[in-house]
Amino acid sequence: MSDIVTCDFCGTQAPEGETLTWTVAVENGRQRAFCDTCSRTHLRAMESKLDSEWW
Repeated sequence: MSDIVTCDFCGTQAPEGETLTWTVAVENGRQRAFCDTCSRTHLRAMESKLDSEWW
């Protein structure tokens, strides 16, 4: 039985094995997952939070 992963932005759920295109981030020590749709929609906002050493 596979674990269900929930998008921390929109609430979409999928089995862990189907989340390879999702984005994972650590915010305030907590791991957060974002579905591929939210990841694409909010990519610029995510990139703007990265330190310049990452780009």
